[in-house]
Amino acid sequence: MSKPPVRTVPHDKGWANRRDGSSRVSKVFSTKAAAQAAGRKTAKREKTEHIIHNKDGRIGSRNSYGRGPYPPKG
Repeated sequence: MSKPPVRTVPHDKGWANRRDGSSRVSKVFSTKAAAQAAGRKTAKREKTEHIIHNKDGRIGSRNSYGRGPYPPKG
């Protein structure tokens, strides 16, 4: 079973990373860039997806560091 994605999300005290299915965040960062860097590192280490949200909560971008199909569909 693959690990749930890591999400970089806005937080009332800045930016944070959390996993799907978890209501708690791992750590709060003062900038989006710092949270993204930490989220990317975790996603790469655990070979999962990193989903980055905009300030309004919508998905801005996503990167997959897992073992997706090659060549990709579409």
